[in-house]
Amino acid sequence: MSKGVLSGMKVVEGSAFVAAPLGGMTLAQLGADVIRFDPIGGGLDYRRWPITDNGMSLFWAGMNKGKRSFQVDIGHAEGRELIMELLRGDSQEDGIFLTNFPERGWLAYEKLKQVREDLIYVNIMGDRKGGSALDYTVNCAVGFASATGDPSNEDPTNYLLPAWDNITGQMSAVALLAADRSRRINGEGQLVKIALKDVAVATASNLGNISEVTINNEDRQKAGNYLYGAFGRDFVSKDGVRVMIVGLTPRQWKGIVESMGIAGQMSSLEIDLGYSLSGEGERFKARHKIAELVEPWFASKAYSEICPLFDEHAVCYGPYRSFREMVEDDDDCSPDNPMMGTVTQPNIGEYLASGSPIRFVDDNLETLPAPTLGQHTEEILKQELSLSDGEVGRLKAQGIVAW
Repeated sequence: MSKGVLSGMKVVEGSAFVAAPLGGMTLAQLGADVIRFDPIGGGLDYRRWPITDNGMSLFWAGMNKGKRSFQVDIGHAEGRELIMELLRGDSQEDGIFLTNFPERGWLAYEKLKQVREDLIYVNIMGDRKGGSALDYTVNCAVGFASATGDPSNEDPTNYLLPAWDNITGQMSAVALLAADRSRRINGEGQLVKIALKDVAVATASNLGNISEVTINNEDRQKAGNYLYGAFGRDFVSKDGVRVMIVGLTPRQWKGIVESMGIAGQMSSLEIDLGYSLSGEGERFKARHKIAELVEPWFASKAYSEICPLFDEHAVCYGPYRSFREMVEDDDDCSPDNPMMGTVTQPNIGEYLASGSPIRFVDDNLETLPAPTLGQHTEEILKQELSLSDGEVGRLKAQGIVAW
C-alpha cells in the first residue's frame, strides 16, 4: 500500500475553523504525518455543524481525515511543554508547525524558535494586522458579494461556499512545502504568515477586479447567472431540468450553435448587431439577445434529448443539483471515482468520503477516516516523545492528557 508522496514529513497542527485544518489535511492526504493537538474535551470545531443525531460533528470528520489526534491541556505548563517537544523532534522531517492560533505568548515564533532553531512556522491570520476575520466578514468587504446575485436586487448576496478559507488552506500547504524546500537547501527555518483577507484581495487583483476600477473606472456590476465576459447562463428544459451552459472558447461556442441548429439565427443576429459573435466579449455584450434564441430551444426539449446532442457537439454544460442529487446521481461522487472511498468513522458509521483530489500516476493514498479526539495521544507520548508507561500514566491521571 502506498505511503504517499509526503511520507516521512511530520507536521504539528493547532487549528480551528476551515483554512488551517484544511491545510493540514491536504498534507495528510498526501502522506504527511499530521498531528493535530486539541484541548481536553475538544476545541472550537469539535462539535461544529453539520452534526449527526448523536451530536458528532460531520465537519470535524470531514476536515481531519488522515491525521493523528493528540488531546492535551494547553492551559497547563506541562501540556505546552509536550507540544514543544513534538515540535523539537529529532530529524529534518520534524520541526514544522501549522496554525491559525495567534502568534503570541507560548506560541510566539521567537519562543518556539528557542526549542528548535530551524523551525518552520506557518501562521494563518484573519487580516495582515492580526485582526479577527472570517470568510464571511472578508467576502463582504472585497466586492464579490456586491457583484453577486440578481441585478434587480441591490442588496449584496452572500454565498454558501467559504471560498477564501478554502483557498487560504491550500495556500498554507503550498507555503509550508516551500518553506520546507528552503530549509532543505539552506538549513534555515522561518515564520510564514498568510492573511485570509490578503488572499481575497490578491484574488480580486488577479482576476482584474481591482484594475477594472483603477484603470477603467468601472465597478463590476451584478450579472445574475450570466457568465461575465463571454456567454454562459442557466436554462430550463421542457421537463424542468435546469442546466448551465458555457460558450467561452471558440469550440464551446461552436458546439452550442451547432447542437441547437441556430447558426442561421446567430448570423442574422450578427447583422442586426453590426458585429461578429466570434469574440468572448462580444458574446457577453449580446448575452440577452443570444439567450432569447437559446431559451425556446431548451423549452422544446427534455433533458434526455439535450444530453446526447450536447455530448455529440462537445458542449460545456452541467445540470443543477442539490447535494442529495449529487450523491444519488453523479458518478463522480461515487466509488467509481478513485478519489472517493467508503470510510468507517468511529461514532458516526460507514459513509462515502473523499481522499485527495490530487492524483499521481501512482503513490496515491486510500481514503482515510478522521481520528477520534485523542485517539493517538498514548501512541504519540510513547513513540514520538519516548515517555515511559509510568510517565504516561501520571500525565493522564493528572488530566494533562486524555484519550
